[in-house]
Amino acid sequence: MGLPTQQALRSSRLPVFICALTGMRSRLANLVTILAITSAVLVYAEQVASESPIELVRQTIENEIRSNNGGAKFIFKDYRETPRGSQTKLIAETKEGTAGLLVAMDGKPLSPEQRQAEEARLDFLVHNPAELKRKQKAEREDSDRTTRIIKALPDAFLYRRDGTETGSEGIGKQGDELVRLSFKPNSKYIPPTRTEQVLTGMSGYILIDANLHRIAKIDGTLFKEVSFGWGILGHLDKGGRFLVQQGTVGDDRWEVTRMNLSFTGKELLFKKLVIKSQETFSDFRPAPSNLTFAQAVELLKKQQAELAENHQQPAPQNHDRQ
Repeated sequence: MGLPTQQALRSSRLPVFICALTGMRSRLANLVTILAITSAVLVYAEQVASESPIELVRQTIENEIRSNNGGAKFIFKDYRETPRGSQTKLIAETKEGTAGLLVAMDGKPLSPEQRQAEEARLDFLVHNPAELKRKQKAEREDSDRTTRIIKALPDAFLYRRDGTETGSEGIGKQGDELVRLSFKPNSKYIPPTRTEQVLTGMSGYILIDANLHRIAKIDGTLFKEVSFGWGILGHLDKGGRFLVQQGTVGDDRWEVTRMNLSFTGKELLFKKLVIKSQETFSDFRPAPSNLTFAQAVELLKKQQAELAENHQQPAPQNHDRQ
C-alpha cells in the first residue's frame, strides 16, 4: 500500500495527526542525532581529560618533531628588541637556508648607505658558496640544539594539570581550549649534554592544544643557578627566563610567533654573559617550495625598496573646501 497523496490527506481527518506524528518523529530523530554527537564529544573530552600529563606531553613532543609543518616555508617579519635598541628584518625561508634582510633600526628605515651595506652582506653569501655552507651549518646546529631541548621535555620535568586557557592570536589556535601544565625538574633526569643542563634548574608552565597535540606556549624560569662543567665553563644566574609562543598561521600551519630570552651569567668564569631580547614574528606568507637562497635575496631587496618608497611618500593632505 502506497503513502496517501497530499490531496487525500487534505480531504481526510488524518492530516493533523499524521503531520504531528511526522513532526514528532523528525524532532525525535534530531534529538537522537544531537545526543549522539554530544555523547561522542563528552567521551572524547573524558578521554583527553583522563590522559595523564606526561602522556599528553610525550604525544605532543612526538607530534611536534614529526610534523615540522610538512616542510612548508614562509616569508615573514621579525621584530627584535634588546637593551641596545630594536631591529626589524624581513625573513625568507628557503631550501638552502634562511635569508634575512635588515630594513629598520629603532623604528626608522635604513639610510641609503645602510641599505647598500646590508644588501652587500647578502650578495656576499650568494656569490660565496663556502660562506653560505657555513651559514647552513650554523642553522643546522641551532636546529639540532632546539630539537634536543624539545626531545628532553617529557623526561626532564614532572608535570601536573593547572587548569585551561583559550587560544588567542599568536598563542595556539584561536578559540581552542589549551591545557595548562605546570612543571618542575625531575630529580631522576640526567642531562646527556650541556645543552639539556639548563632544564635541571627550571620550572614554569606549558600550554598544549590537546586535540592537535601542539605546544602553544612554554614559559620557564631558573629557580636556581645552573653551572656547566662544574662551573669552569660558566653558569646561568637564578631568575633567568625564557618564553616561547606558537600559533597558527595561514592554512592552520603552526609557527613560533614570539620568543623572549632574559639570562645573565658567566662564561669561562670571567666573561660576563647577558642575553636579553624580545622577538615577535608576524605577517606570515607562504614561500615557494622551490625558492633558492639567491631568489629569496632578490625578493627581499624588492620588498625593502617598496617599504622605503612608501615611507618616503608624503602623507595625503586633506583639501577640504572652504
